[in-house]
Amino acid sequence: MINRRSMLTGAGAIGGLTALGGLIPAWAHSGSPGIPPAMNTLSSNNIALTVGRDRFSVGGRTGKAITINGTLPAPLLRLREGETFRIAVTNTLDEDTSIHWHGFLIPFQMDGVPGVSFPGIRPRETFVYELPIRQAGTFWYHSHSGLQEQIGHYGPIIIDPATPDPVAYDREHVLVLSDWSFENPARIMNQLKQEGGHYNRQKLTAPGLASDDPEQRMTLGERLRWGKMKMDPTDISDVTGAIYTFLVNGHGPKENWTGLFRPGERVRLRIINASAMTVFQLRIPGLAMTVVNADGENVRPVDVGELQISVAETYDVIVRPTADQAYTVVAEAADRSGMARATLAPRMGMSAPVPPLRPRPLLSMEDMGMGGMQGMDHGGMDMDMNMRDPANVPPDVQVGVGVDAIAPSPQDRTGHPGLGLTDVGHRVLTYRDLVSLKPNPDRRRPSRHLEINLTGNMERFMWTLDGRKFSQGMEPIRFARNERVRVTMVNNTMMQHPMHIHGHFMELVNGHDGYHPLKHTINVLPGSKVTFDMTADNPGDWAFHCHLLFHMHAGMFNVVTVRPLDGEPK
Repeated sequence: MINRRSMLTGAGAIGGLTALGGLIPAWAHSGSPGIPPAMNTLSSNNIALTVGRDRFSVGGRTGKAITINGTLPAPLLRLREGETFRIAVTNTLDEDTSIHWHGFLIPFQMDGVPGVSFPGIRPRETFVYELPIRQAGTFWYHSHSGLQEQIGHYGPIIIDPATPDPVAYDREHVLVLSDWSFENPARIMNQLKQEGGHYNRQKLTAPGLASDDPEQRMTLGERLRWGKMKMDPTDISDVTGAIYTFLVNGHGPKENWTGLFRPGERVRLRIINASAMTVFQLRIPGLAMTVVNADGENVRPVDVGELQISVAETYDVIVRPTADQAYTVVAEAADRSGMARATLAPRMGMSAPVPPLRPRPLLSMEDMGMGGMQGMDHGGMDMDMNMRDPANVPPDVQVGVGVDAIAPSPQDRTGHPGLGLTDVGHRVLTYRDLVSLKPNPDRRRPSRHLEINLTGNMERFMWTLDGRKFSQGMEPIRFARNERVRVTMVNNTMMQHPMHIHGHFMELVNGHDGYHPLKHTINVLPGSKVTFDMTADNPGDWAFHCHLLFHMHAGMFNVVTVRPLDGEPK
């Protein structure tokens, strides 16, 4: 039994240390020298967190936020592999709340998903999470209640390894990317339901027919066919820079969060995409990045000039700036409607040029799931019928208002760098570049193959799995304990979906047999398919969902049930 009273007494002082400097926690202050051991992070085995409401200011405006210990982002938690941590979360809101430990391999009762693994934390109550830590790396935590994540309920986690870290570095910074809106998230959801493209302010225009810009060029016939299908080739992000300010560690682009370094140092950047809806494309002009960790798991180092980081993913990169100069960290929204911006510099007050936003890309035939139909006469093809032909519907998909199209020829696009990144003049990370640093622990062949179709109706803003919304009483996805299963996710929509599974890692099948990268979140590009192997070794009920917040709440969610072995507690 946990003695909660004595635990809270010992943890209270530690929790209070994070409110240095107002709403921004100490680790996220601009001018940070990094995360040294002496910095005020929450690193006790007994930690106290309080969820409450505060005002948050950015860009000269102030709005309502949900914070943890009075800060946005939330306090940085520094844990250690092999130890057990007790985290008491007190809810001072007038509504239920929760914390989900994203990517953690913990007992399902501690996973923090209301209605699945626990009832939630009611107003003016405290829930104590007991977390046995079985892993190391960069992770994060966030609310799984309502739309709280959109207005500040998220924070970073570093788990130090129990054995020597194979990644060598001299200094580390945490970069939490997020999207902030002064609009109430419930209003955003209502707007999307009423008009799916409401926030898209970069649609094709008549002058674009004669444009010299290849990103805007599309023939009249092509536009007419897109219109017939009631699809928009510019519909890349549901919520855009039209209402979003993109943040780095709680700072807007004009506030220019700055992290310090000494020339010649190896600097580890722990990059977390904690946004609600924004896929970022990140680069540091003039500075190469070496990717060493993905979703908390070490990978063989790979040198790149840019990477796409989808919602809920994390990447650790090593940079080695040798010159006494500043470098701009550029994180563009995938639809190029805005950017998050930060600076790495030897001294405060330094800055580097901020490049302009690149042209907005257009969706293509590949994004419609027609990548395997190259060479066919698409001009004469009735694409509308092709994408809605009942003969193309997979057997487990329920056809109804929740499905407006089926990809006729989805392809494996794990070698694709991301929308608009195929010809940028430098190497961009792809999923096929990721190779696990250590062999995969389970080398058994999968005993069965499961297909999950990502479906939706973009016009009605309905998002479904196999044509069904979670609210329609979907059957759970069932696994036997220790069962080895191969799963293929087929994206029949024209939007990318970062799919996240709780309590397990997915071994992304990308051509590196025996060394598949382990990921808790896999971004499935439009009109594509992705395969992963999974060993169902963590019993309980686990969430499986798209991590675009409004997609999840619009129905793209289900429960994975792993049965315990005989004699194990239910």
